[in-house]
Amino acid sequence: MSTSMGNSLPVPSVQALASTFDSTSDIPERYIRPEAEAEPVADADEGFELPVIDLRLAQRSQEECDRLGRACEEWGFFQLVNHGVAEELVDKMKADIAEFFKLPLEEKEAYAQLPDGFEGYGQIFVKSEEQKLDWGDMITIFTRPHSVRKMRFWPTHPPTFRDTLDKYTSAVKDVTSCVLEVMARNLGLDSEVMTKTFKDHPQGVRINYYPPCPNTKKVIGHSPHSDATGLTILLQANDVQGLH
Repeated sequence: MSTSMGNSLPVPSVQALASTFDSTSDIPERYIRPEAEAEPVADADEGFELPVIDLRLAQRSQEECDRLGRACEEWGFFQLVNHGVAEELVDKMKADIAEFFKLPLEEKEAYAQLPDGFEGYGQIFVKSEEQKLDWGDMITIFTRPHSVRKMRFWPTHPPTFRDTLDKYTSAVKDVTSCVLEVMARNLGLDSEVMTKTFKDHPQGVRINYYPPCPNTKKVIGHSPHSDATGLTILLQANDVQGLH
């Protein structure tokens, strides 16, 4: 099974760049995005409340199942609670992610992308030297099935990273199956139709890091996009706002 989705030109680490900045520093032209100020971001204070879905309840309640269906139709996005992933495992995944990005640049670059792909540490979808860049770094790893794993891209620091990622992505796989089953039921399909459809599809993890910026109104952490996946499970690693 191939997980190749093209390649990306190497670009400097934004985290390393940001570490040299102070409040008076000028942002390099390549990171300045006029569209960042084009539209205000709506928040909960303006009456926009993200749907919250209780997965455990949705598995046995038609009412909650229907709420999930409406969230998919009207938002395409929702917050999931009672998903069954242990809080300790979620906290450990967040901690290991934070520790990885605290590593010196040369240690992170040991997991750098190769010229023929974008798995590993580095930016994605950078196709020209003139292209505007996102204000963020990332590491992309394919995790399932085991046959697609390339362990050279799996960080060994912190020492628990690999084990934590394996356990966390296994738990997320179970959550994904449950969500797909509820979605199928809401659509009036057999509960196994969706899970069978995505059974052999690869699972990938993209970990994003957005360094502090002296002028956040001029940059974009991650360009607007549509994920080329069946379902995205998002873990917000801290309380810094910005998702929209």
